[in-house]
Amino acid sequence: MQEIIDSAYEILEKAASKCTAEHLLLSGGLDSTILAYFLKNRKTSCITIISKDFVANDLTYCQLAAQRFGLPLHIKMCDAAEIYNGVEETIKILKNFNDIEIRNNVVIYLALSELKKLGFDKIITGDGADEIFAGYNFLLNKSKDDLERDLQRISKIMHFPSQKIGKSLGVVVESPFCTKEVIDFAKTIPVDLMVRQENEKKFGKWILRKAFEDKIPRSIAWRSKSPMQDGAGTQGLTGLFEVTIPDNVFAEKAKKIKENDGITIRTKESLQYYEIYRKYCDMPVFDEAGTKCPDCHHMIDEDSKFCRMCGRFPL
Repeated sequence: MQEIIDSAYEILEKAASKCTAEHLLLSGGLDSTILAYFLKNRKTSCITIISKDFVANDLTYCQLAAQRFGLPLHIKMCDAAEIYNGVEETIKILKNFNDIEIRNNVVIYLALSELKKLGFDKIITGDGADEIFAGYNFLLNKSKDDLERDLQRISKIMHFPSQKIGKSLGVVVESPFCTKEVIDFAKTIPVDLMVRQENEKKFGKWILRKAFEDKIPRSIAWRSKSPMQDGAGTQGLTGLFEVTIPDNVFAEKAKKIKENDGITIRTKESLQYYEIYRKYCDMPVFDEAGTKCPDCHHMIDEDSKFCRMCGRFPL
């Protein structure tokens, strides 16, 4: 195992060293903090997005990571109105109304927009670590065979909206975990070192946590997986729309959308995003062949278990 840990360190250090951006999107999670560790001697500046109006889990951890490595930290506090405006722009760029994807990637949009305001056009992100090192919580209780199959499946379909958002805003997004060398290395690691128990609790990305537990703050090394929406606080949008959209209005609009567009709207948040989507995007035209989402009729990627357009899960 020590040989794998040493290789992980060497390969990730090399991948991080090739980045040329002067800023890191720092959440205080495992992935971005590992990158902060490798970038500490360059004094790379960090950007964090935190909601003013909703509970955000990242604030303490990003400050801890930046302080440990002596990195400048720019915290952008966003109120609900600014986040909502970001949601609209994110939908325009990604051209979908997938509530989970929008809640998470509005954080990317806000961070990259702030970076541009500061006069920079490159950023480093931790994209890819969850996909290739088994970081997602739904993988924790899989059997060994199922975990292997899921990691193979995820490697085929993984995509990172941060690239599309960056291109739209004129920002280059560098993601060291997505380099070929790191991806190829991850495929050689036994899955029982990806998901493993530590102190009576199961963790994904176990091998990364073990490799860096003495190099980054231990509370971050063994921090439970927290989606970007929870870390930045944008998960509060779900509750906001539940309160602000009356039940009868939701029922009436959802019924009309079903009758006119043939789209099933599941939640009030989805309704809000769909209305924004239709304001900027035409009804998509889908091929007749292939597997389609039962809610929105979007073509489903082979091996995918969710709809990229509307977010239905599972299929």
